[in-house]
Amino acid sequence: MNRADIHRETLEEEATHITDEARMVLPGVQAILGFQLMAVFNQRFEQLTHGEQLVHLASFLLTAMAMGLIMAPAAYHRMAERDRVSRRFVDLSSRLLCAAMLPFIAAVALDAYLVSRLILHDALSSLAVAGMTVAILGGLWFGLPLRDRRRQD
Repeated sequence: MNRADIHRETLEEEATHITDEARMVLPGVQAILGFQLMAVFNQRFEQLTHGEQLVHLASFLLTAMAMGLIMAPAAYHRMAERDRVSRRFVDLSSRLLCAAMLPFIAAVALDAYLVSRLILHDALSSLAVAGMTVAILGGLWFGLPLRDRRRQD
C-alpha cells in the first residue's frame, strides 16, 4: 500500500470508529443470544441429549460473554472517562472488541455443531462442521487482519 493512500486517524476519529464498530457488531450478537434463549423452549430442544443441552448452555454463556466484552467500552467510557477520549480508552476498547470475537467464534461453532447434529445425525460430521466454522471465522476475523498488519509493518 502506498503511504499516500494512508490516512492517520486522530484519537477522536479512532474512538468514533471503535464505538461505530461495536454498534455494528452488537445487534448480531444480541440476535443470536435471543435465538439461543428461544431454543430452550422449543420442542426439539428435548431431543438433544443432556450433554448436547450442556453444549447449548456453554454456547449461550460464550455469546453472553462476547456481548459483555462488546458493551464494555461504552460502560468504561461513561464511568471512567466521560468527559474525554484517551489513548488508554482507544487501546482498551480495541482489545475488548477483539477479545469478544474469541468467545463468539466458539459459541457459533458450538451452535453449528448442535444444528449439524440435529440435521446430520452424525457426531463426527457435526464436529467437522464446527471445526470448519472455527477455521473460517478465525481466518476472517484474526488471520486476515494479522496477515495484512504484518505486510504493513
